[in-house]
Amino acid sequence: MGEQDQETRARVLNAAARLFAERGFAKVTVRDICKKARANVAAVNYHFGGKDGLYRAVVQMAIDMMLSVTNDGIAAGKDLSPEERLRAYVGTFLRRIASRDINVTWIHQLMTRELADPTDALGVVAEQVMKPRMAYLCGIIGELLGCPSDDPRAVRCALSLRGAVSDADVDFRLRRSSRRDLTSPPEVDEMAEHITRFSLGGVQAVRLKPDSPMISKDA
Repeated sequence: MGEQDQETRARVLNAAARLFAERGFAKVTVRDICKKARANVAAVNYHFGGKDGLYRAVVQMAIDMMLSVTNDGIAAGKDLSPEERLRAYVGTFLRRIASRDINVTWIHQLMTRELADPTDALGVVAEQVMKPRMAYLCGIIGELLGCPSDDPRAVRCALSLRGAVSDADVDFRLRRSSRRDLTSPPEVDEMAEHITRFSLGGVQAVRLKPDSPMISKDA
């Protein structure tokens, strides 16, 4: 593939990523994409085999970027204690979420649309991104609890931590949408530390009292 073809392919891919994220797969036409990319309408078939193939390429690009964040979070905690691995992982994610990187926005929009109106791509994202992330978190929490990583207690703790990170993500986005100042690096670090300490406290509580009584159905 020549340099010009590579440039055209990249323009089409990037234009499609933004449009699919903004409008969803069904509401974007090949003509819309090529117009935004300043490319001939034949470019989509030539480079991607059609609109479906282009969407798969966009999703794979998102997956690759999400995996890079996962790998950075894991690398940041290499050879550290379970507590510090968790702290490094949370900090890596929050700093990425709060960054000015434009890729963060369109990937978030695309994934939100996939959750609301799933395509076959959602299963690929779950398999390649979400499962490895959960497996890593459950492994750390399992160490802290002294139980296997697939123990329901470890899984529930990991879900709680993931929920806290997601809520912080929403807060950061609300700041942007209301034109408030973007979250500063010290604020991001403080939030990461709070989520980590709060989560570790919860894990400790579960470890000390693993067999909480179930609420009676008659209550």
